[in-house]
Amino acid sequence: MSADFSLRANVINLFSNTILPGTIHVSGGKIRAVEPEAATAPDPALPYALPGFVDAHVHVESSLLVPAEFARLAVAHGTVATVSDPHEIGNVLGVAGVEYMLESGRAVPFKFCFGAPSCVPATPFETAGAEITAADIEQLFQNPEIGYLAEMMNWPGVLHRDADVMQKIALAQRYGRPVDGHAPGLRGDDARRYAEAGISTDHECFTAEEALDKLAVGMKILVREGSAARNFDALIDLLPEHYENMMFCSDDKHPDTLVLGHINQLVQRAVARGQDVLKVLRVACLNPVLHYKLPVGLLREGDAADFIVVDNLQDFLVRQTYLNGVLVAENGETRIAAAPVAVVNNFHAQPVSAEDFLLTAPEQPTTNNQQSTIRVIECFDGQLITARHDLAARVENGLVVPDVAKDILKLTVVNRYQPAAPAVSFITGFGLQRGALASSVGHDSHNITAVGCDDESIARAVNLVIEAKGGLAAVGPDGEEILLPLPVAGLMSDQPGYHVAEAYAAVDALSKRLGSSLGAPFMTLSFMALLVIPSLKLSDKGLFDGEAFRFVDAVV
Repeated sequence: MSADFSLRANVINLFSNTILPGTIHVSGGKIRAVEPEAATAPDPALPYALPGFVDAHVHVESSLLVPAEFARLAVAHGTVATVSDPHEIGNVLGVAGVEYMLESGRAVPFKFCFGAPSCVPATPFETAGAEITAADIEQLFQNPEIGYLAEMMNWPGVLHRDADVMQKIALAQRYGRPVDGHAPGLRGDDARRYAEAGISTDHECFTAEEALDKLAVGMKILVREGSAARNFDALIDLLPEHYENMMFCSDDKHPDTLVLGHINQLVQRAVARGQDVLKVLRVACLNPVLHYKLPVGLLREGDAADFIVVDNLQDFLVRQTYLNGVLVAENGETRIAAAPVAVVNNFHAQPVSAEDFLLTAPEQPTTNNQQSTIRVIECFDGQLITARHDLAARVENGLVVPDVAKDILKLTVVNRYQPAAPAVSFITGFGLQRGALASSVGHDSHNITAVGCDDESIARAVNLVIEAKGGLAAVGPDGEEILLPLPVAGLMSDQPGYHVAEAYAAVDALSKRLGSSLGAPFMTLSFMALLVIPSLKLSDKGLFDGEAFRFVDAVV
């Protein structure tokens, strides 16, 4: 229950662009009045009150937490709302998965805005657990809690005006919902045609030039800084000129980093680079509320009392977070009580053996010393995009095997929904020196993705995930192994958020002791099956060329 109270602070008004001392009066969960003082400058003895931070695009599932637990961690950093795409659980459970997220979100005083997933399954080149049709999207739009059409990843379908794609966009327009975009690398006339179809945002820009092309055609740009994909440094210098059309987002954020900070960290970094604090706060607080029409207060009379109090405008350490006049976090500690977690799933994979991952080398002529060539995915720290290389294969006893000394490891995707032979390929950039990692978080269809130095370790890691019906596993060759179970759709834990953060930190630490140099190895692994991001990825059906949009052989 909210209490009536008054709070004196330097009040930040993002409409008048002022920072002046005053008293905020809260009654019945709303701002009754903001009483100004006779001053022309902030009072250095007072803290600062400002609207709460909003993550403008996030997949809550990537935190490995259900929405109620995500909220408990996020409010400690001043986040009061998220624009949340339930695309991940949608691929596993369909509309029922979206409804699960809504139900979990209702258990806490946090302002989730969930979208209707537009691309489930994301492509026809992978096996998903469900489908969300245009009819399903129209059903979801009957619910006012569904605030937008979530990221339209099928940008080729948009450019070619595919009938199903355009029907989904038309539904969003009919029901007055904005349409989120997802078009990595799209520029020039293609960006214009994408925007003209009704796409309003993009969070996939990894260069300033690409962002400028999309801004020029009326799209809003989300500056993404997540656990794997980090584009803040590439885009933040656009803010002084384009702040009215920019927002901050995390997209995918693991629990160990969510414990440390959220949108507050991006605000602090932007201000530390000399950016104007009022422009930065407009990006972090105001723009998402206006664009998505969120029911989030902005420190005006009559608004919901959703605001935060910080010590200063350099560190942005959050003293207090209020939602509807309720104190939900104080001095870095959540005050939201844990809610019961229901377990739902769709997991039917059967145990595997090391022999399932063997890859036979083609027979070569004996006269000209020809060597087998393999197509190798190259992953990059902090990026979702990959490169492709044709490299000499290491062949032993007629089998193509990993070449650990050259950082060429085996990558596999195992269908979790129905029995099927694993898809096998190779990857460089992961850095493992021994053992294997496996995960049931595999964007977008969330089959089991694994990387390893030998088939026995890969099989053991995959089987740990299968036994738990979802999870993250790291396996060393000497018997050391750690599993983080994810029983909720194979994506999320049913445990308290801070416990999950500790458990994730442990399995992440083992992955690095096994040799990976990546900042977030499991997050990067989860994107190696993301076919809609070029250039070479692996689905449960095979190796996929994201530029030619077709399957290719692992061995040339």
